[in-house]
Amino acid sequence: MNFLITTSDTIPGYEIVEVYGLVMGNTVRARHIGRDILASFKSMVGGEIKGYTDLLSASRNEALERMIQDAQMKGANAIIAVRFETSDVMQTVAELFAYGTAVMVKKL
Repeated sequence: MNFLITTSDTIPGYEIVEVYGLVMGNTVRARHIGRDILASFKSMVGGEIKGYTDLLSASRNEALERMIQDAQMKGANAIIAVRFETSDVMQTVAELFAYGTAVMVKKL
């Protein structure tokens, strides 16, 4: 079975047999001045700002991977109730934070 991750409180077809508690992963990233300049031009004409999309995607993946490592260290094979949060650390620096509940599940 692969490591299971879900935003729901249950996983259909699986039974939660043990709860290990809260697991977390985060990353703090700074924006690049060149990317900010390009983004300001793009905001004038509209459309996706690809540089920021890529930065957020990489940040999300890194936070998620760190949360999975935390869960595996506790002996879990799944994480339920996963959420993502962001916060500004300073003007051009932001944190992306992933958290959920580490559990052991077995297939029904």
